[in-house]
Amino acid sequence: MRVISYSNAINETFRQMMQADPRVFLIGQGVTSPWYVGSTTHGLLDDFGPERVIDTPVSENAITGAAVGAALAGMRPVVVHPRLDFMYYAFDPIANHAAPWYYMFGGQHSVPLTIWGIINRGGEQAAQHSQAIQAFFAHLPGLKVVMPSTPYDAKGLLVSAIRDPNPVVFIDDRWLYEFQGEVPESLYEIPIGKGTVKMSGDDVTLIATSYMVHEALKAAETVKREGISVEVIDPRSLKPFDDKLLFSSVEKTRRLIIADGGWKTYGIAAEMAALVAETGIVSTLKSPVLRITLPDMPAPASAPLELKYYKREPELISAIRKIMGK
Repeated sequence: MRVISYSNAINETFRQMMQADPRVFLIGQGVTSPWYVGSTTHGLLDDFGPERVIDTPVSENAITGAAVGAALAGMRPVVVHPRLDFMYYAFDPIANHAAPWYYMFGGQHSVPLTIWGIINRGGEQAAQHSQAIQAFFAHLPGLKVVMPSTPYDAKGLLVSAIRDPNPVVFIDDRWLYEFQGEVPESLYEIPIGKGTVKMSGDDVTLIATSYMVHEALKAAETVKREGISVEVIDPRSLKPFDDKLLFSSVEKTRRLIIADGGWKTYGIAAEMAALVAETGIVSTLKSPVLRITLPDMPAPASAPLELKYYKREPELISAIRKIMGK
């Protein structure tokens, strides 16, 4: 184990997977640019050449369509979208080709494609460059969707995504790139669909996605000094989702807060709340479920407004106190 950054864990994974499997290649806009993808692909062009690290023109639909075709031909492409916002342009090859292909051909053909998207929130980048649209992809049958929060999970889930015979949407939050954590040097897999308990507790279940996991842990540490014990869960995978892990925690705490970096209406937090509502657990809850999400409005282009728009530790602390009646 070494302590490395999230972005370096991504870089190491690409390097090792490309060395181990000649079918793996990277393709996308700005795939060699630190301005687009940070240090996640640093040095890969020098080591593997332009045939396996392909920096493309700006055409998200064409890039993703080419990657789908390559996957159908036996390759294992990773297509990068350095801003999730512009993946809207790629919805046709994702939703109409990659996602349903395995089903349409009765399991005889699959699309081993990793769709790597990066959330670019903050930095006064406003409505067209800050969108977290994970719920869009989780809604589509045939896609798996993962959102790691740590360097360890990033490497393990990326290996699993690339090795998966069907399409996986791997979503980063750029705010995670400098986070440090222990990561094994060798390749390893984290099963897609398996969540983890980041902190055990008895009073409140706080399930959080991606960057919000770190805010949740800070909030849990703060309220611990007030005598409140919070169990923090990181689902890691949005689809398939580890509902059994969530249910077992809520059965214990009888209180649930859901924190997601997307919008509130019809979002990931709404789906998790619905899953709990469909079980008998909901009748035993001591308080209504709380959702901490972005408001249903576009991201502002003002730093002071961003402080209000994006949810962090203070909003989670307030939610914990509220659900505990304090």
